[in-house]
Amino acid sequence: MAARKTTKTPTKSKAPSKAVTKTVKKKAATRPTLSPTPKPRPGSPAAARTASIKARAAMKVAAKKVAAAPPVEDEEESGSGGAALVIVESPAKAKTIGKYLGRGYRVRATVGHVRDLPTKKLGIDIEKNFAPEYVTIEGKEKTLADLKEAAKDASEIFLATDPDREGEAIAWHVAGQLKSKRGVPVRRVLFHEITKEAVKGAIAKAGTLDMRKVDAQQARRVLDRLVGYKASPLLWQTVKKGLSAGRVQTVALRLLVEREREIRAFRPVEYWTVEAGLKKGAQPFMAKLHHIDGEKPRIPTGADAEKIVTESRAYAAATLAALDAAKRKAAGDAIGGFLVTDVKRRERRKNPQAPFTTSTLQQEAAKKLGFGSKRAMRLAQDLYEGVEIGPEGAVGLITYMRTDSSRVAESAAITARDFLTAQFGASFLANGLQLFGSGKDSNAQDAHEGVRPTDPARKPEQIERYLTKDQFRLYQLIWQRFMASQMAPAVFDTTTVDFTLSKGAPLTHEYLYRSTGSVVKFQGFLALYREAREEGEGKALEDEQALPLIELGEIIPVTAVTPSQHFTEPPPRFSEASLVKELERLGIGRPSTYASIISTLVERRYALLEQRRFFPTAMGESVEKVMIKQFPREFDVNFTRQMEEELDQVEDGARKWTSVLADFWEPFAGSLKAADVGALIKEAHDISRFDNERCPVCGGKLVPKGGFFGPFIACENHPKTCKHTRPVYDRPPAVLTEYKCPECGNFMLKRHGRSGDFLGCSTFPKCKGTRSMPTGVLCPKDGGEIAERRSKKRGKAFYGCANYPNCDFVCWDRPVKEKCPECGFEGAEKKQNKTRGPYRKCLKCANEWAVEEPAEVPEPVVA
Repeated sequence: MAARKTTKTPTKSKAPSKAVTKTVKKKAATRPTLSPTPKPRPGSPAAARTASIKARAAMKVAAKKVAAAPPVEDEEESGSGGAALVIVESPAKAKTIGKYLGRGYRVRATVGHVRDLPTKKLGIDIEKNFAPEYVTIEGKEKTLADLKEAAKDASEIFLATDPDREGEAIAWHVAGQLKSKRGVPVRRVLFHEITKEAVKGAIAKAGTLDMRKVDAQQARRVLDRLVGYKASPLLWQTVKKGLSAGRVQTVALRLLVEREREIRAFRPVEYWTVEAGLKKGAQPFMAKLHHIDGEKPRIPTGADAEKIVTESRAYAAATLAALDAAKRKAAGDAIGGFLVTDVKRRERRKNPQAPFTTSTLQQEAAKKLGFGSKRAMRLAQDLYEGVEIGPEGAVGLITYMRTDSSRVAESAAITARDFLTAQFGASFLANGLQLFGSGKDSNAQDAHEGVRPTDPARKPEQIERYLTKDQFRLYQLIWQRFMASQMAPAVFDTTTVDFTLSKGAPLTHEYLYRSTGSVVKFQGFLALYREAREEGEGKALEDEQALPLIELGEIIPVTAVTPSQHFTEPPPRFSEASLVKELERLGIGRPSTYASIISTLVERRYALLEQRRFFPTAMGESVEKVMIKQFPREFDVNFTRQMEEELDQVEDGARKWTSVLADFWEPFAGSLKAADVGALIKEAHDISRFDNERCPVCGGKLVPKGGFFGPFIACENHPKTCKHTRPVYDRPPAVLTEYKCPECGNFMLKRHGRSGDFLGCSTFPKCKGTRSMPTGVLCPKDGGEIAERRSKKRGKAFYGCANYPNCDFVCWDRPVKEKCPECGFEGAEKKQNKTRGPYRKCLKCANEWAVEEPAEVPEPVVA
């Protein structure tokens, strides 16, 4: 025990001996000096690390015990001291880039934005030149703290967020929060593709933050905040509490609502067409009545069409009768013949499309793959950031997917052409490189390329096993489109054959029947890729009928002349593809915003997406009415396009972002102040039934008013001398049904909610059991009743078994209680399309059969 006490005495002494001090100083002197790049010690790396850790621990203990000992700076862990810090947005991208850069770099992710305007207040000082107040986003405190800690001892800091305005703004926010002990430079890096060569090349060409892009994004964010925070309360008062107004989304909603009004106002007009069926040898083909007396045919009634058919048949019969017996016999069962009066043949070329832009990618993914814009962009983001490809590890498969340019790097075009030469032969290549742009040399700050594969030689089939089904389909689409862009045009032989039926007995008019067709002479790019077309968009050259070899003066046998009744069709409802196309055409939004615009409309229930078409809801129409009436300037299509152009001018340095905001704010604030809530309620709701009604309490006039919880009807003396109020709409009374509550077994009531009718327990609020409205059709799997549901994310209607999750049966089209002629099951999907019209598909055996009924939702030609 005595020995132990003696040993502890020096440690507790406040005045250390000179020997102890010298020992500590000696150890301190032998410790290596810290530097951004420490010199390696002799021996193994493990021995060096061990010695470093022991020396550091000894110095910490000595510093605490010996007051006179000199202070010693802690050494950073091996592998982190002197490393460069690269900051990206996505953890997936961080993993891929980290693999390419190696041990000299640490890659961290912001996981999106880290700072933004506050959520519970405007956060903009309008009086101080629209100065924004940025705060750390809730939940991102730890992310930002980790980035700050990593930056303290970094030798270099590279901000590598996405190469667009939003990415520039994120980089700017991060840069403002970082502090380095050494004051190291913070540089901006743009990764247009995530490959080893591209990543290292971008690091080598690192530049500075583009404040013009930051200002453009900042102006957009402040504009959207001003509209959202100032206009939304007006919607609460006049339509419904909790709604929100969007600067660009409202304009998109306007397009949907105005199209819906056109459809409702449309009155179909009957018209007829006449076609002749012809046949040469074994090949049948069609000819349409193209002219009557040199003018386009206008056939308003069936009687007019029948007259033309009768005369044409008589002419055909007379023409055939004039032939000799051998030719009449060769015509077989023909009812007559038409004389060929003109034949035109020519060669036509069809060029391949340019590589995808954001807009065309979303359109083609919707038409060809059935992907919504949001889904397509999420998958494209995955492909851009990197996917694990077996031994290669994480690889970015496509270039940056938010772009309005179709430009192609020369190196990519050369690689594609080498691959195509080996695959198809030199004859399938285009004449020269197809760069779809200025062809100027690019650098790290240049505009984006089109969406293309990072390695054109990486065929989709080679990596299919590493991708999900959806990832593979989208990558295949992008790969095929890009590769086809470097291929030769398709060549067609087109033929136009005219049959002129000259006026005179038996014809009262001159009729011109025309037949057109085309044959692929050289496939060119069509050997690899064909562009999708929505129903009603018209035939492509490759889809035209093939015609037999026909010569001038021939008499072609006619098998039939038939009339067809048609009705003019209303303008089409927008699909996702056509809405994106229209937004791009009008200059509304930018490539990175299309998906969010569309998803917001559906998520807020301003529109429903059914049968791949947008149907504005009653609430969406009310929102549109209020916003357009009160803010006709701000939600005008041309004004919104002008705002996008002004934001582009900010990015180009031609305008200051604060001046754009000032020009917008003054008239917008005036419209806010001039709002007449009562008039807007009348615009949004039909309250004419209250015009002649009086207050039952005091006899005063009933007027519309807006409150925090929404619009209501009140006595004109409310709230001073009368408290009488009524809801704008009387909720329909609940109706008792035969269905039992799944919670307590009592009967359920049919109730009405914000998403439509549903079943609720009759003992509510004691029991809160609810279920979707059943359709009366039983599930083919387990016999449960099929009920309508809506997806939470997209608001899309679908139908599923009431026994979910025990039964996973779902279908997308409304089930009807009709018996299948094949298997006898009583239940079928109610389907239709433009080609087949209405038909049914059995829920059990998938048999399809036609039905005779008017189509509920016409699907005319897409604009």
